[in-house]
Amino acid sequence: MNSLQLFVPCAAGVESFLAYEVAQITGLPARDIQTLRGGVQLQASWRAAMQLNLHSRLGMRVLIQLAHQPYASEDDIYNAASAVAWEMWFTAKQSFRVEITAQHSPLKSLNFATLRVKDAVADRFRDKSGVRPDVDTQRPDVRVHVHLTDKMLTLYLDTTGEPLFKRGWREDKGDAPLKETLAAAMLAASGWSMPQLTAPGETSPAVPSVAGVDQGLPLYDPCCGSGTIVIEAAQIACRMAAGLQRRFGFEKLRMYDAHVWRQLQDEARAQQCEPRAPVFGSDLAFRMVDFAQRNAERAGVAKAVNLRGGDALQRMPPCDAPAVMLVNPPYGERIEAGGVAGAASMARGGREVGQVEDGGEFFSQLASHWKKNYAGWRAWVLTPDLKLPGRMRLKESRRVPMWNGPIECRMFRFDLMAGSARKSVAGVDQPPIAP
Repeated sequence: MNSLQLFVPCAAGVESFLAYEVAQITGLPARDIQTLRGGVQLQASWRAAMQLNLHSRLGMRVLIQLAHQPYASEDDIYNAASAVAWEMWFTAKQSFRVEITAQHSPLKSLNFATLRVKDAVADRFRDKSGVRPDVDTQRPDVRVHVHLTDKMLTLYLDTTGEPLFKRGWREDKGDAPLKETLAAAMLAASGWSMPQLTAPGETSPAVPSVAGVDQGLPLYDPCCGSGTIVIEAAQIACRMAAGLQRRFGFEKLRMYDAHVWRQLQDEARAQQCEPRAPVFGSDLAFRMVDFAQRNAERAGVAKAVNLRGGDALQRMPPCDAPAVMLVNPPYGERIEAGGVAGAASMARGGREVGQVEDGGEFFSQLASHWKKNYAGWRAWVLTPDLKLPGRMRLKESRRVPMWNGPIECRMFRFDLMAGSARKSVAGVDQPPIAP
């Protein structure tokens, strides 16, 4: 098909970055990409849908819109699903699954609505071929998505399969690892992987002509865990496509052309290069560093990322010139695992003293360490704690709203300066941080 209505969902707060990424992948002008709440919409080809699956680091899925119309009851949903020519997309021998999301829907039961869509798809196949396809909720061949608002329903066909954050390389992980898509969003918001964009409601920052990675700007994660941020960064530095190591849902659809897909994969491999910028990571737990190293090997970037063990409160800069730090800082159980701040917290018997409460002395000590040893660096910190700048006695120069699943977070940017104090978030003067 020459033109498809595509919707690429993403985490809240990431829409503007995704729109830029989609434009870069597809070559479409920005005016042809519509930024919506929770994703972007565009008219593009089947080839572009495969390209987006292969290259997108920020999207969750690539969906083909098949219907968009008013509804008032479950019968309206059944009729809308019955009118879709499902036989054009897959066969009765394949299994399928229906997933429904809703915002302010008047329906009493989404489970019943889901059942009506299943019936509509199966009945359509029975009427056309005499055979009903099977429903498989665990490992379906085809996924159908339905989104309901208060008055409108939208039917989508999923071309992705497993969500895009599953890159195919993560096997070793710690507790509650950061999703790869969120790590990519942090890299984008920092201006390291793409030119810095303005979030809604913010004043425009100085926009660099090129992204940090293209300037050869080093990136460092001092709390790297199993390596999500640094591996994403290293793949970006090496121009490696995000989806080269996995399979996709579109491979089971009728429109799938194996030759075209191999061509896209070959093109992606051909663009790979030596890292354009150095990437460093460290973690207090040597076990996590080992996990990160093994993940980096599977991701094909073992030689592009430099991993070390060590406490974030003690490690010195990994490079000579000021660079960028990107941190999803440890809190809760990760702080209590050990380290300078962890010992004091353990002495109090607490295991869940995290960012949103106190965090012990970890963050104040981290700020002191940064002020003393990382002057000139730019630090970006993702946190659900809106009071974190005050706790660190640092004044953020920028904040970017971002969601970690259901948790509302902020990315704070700190331009680190040696010596003098900065004003707190509340505008109250603070005494100088001890060096």
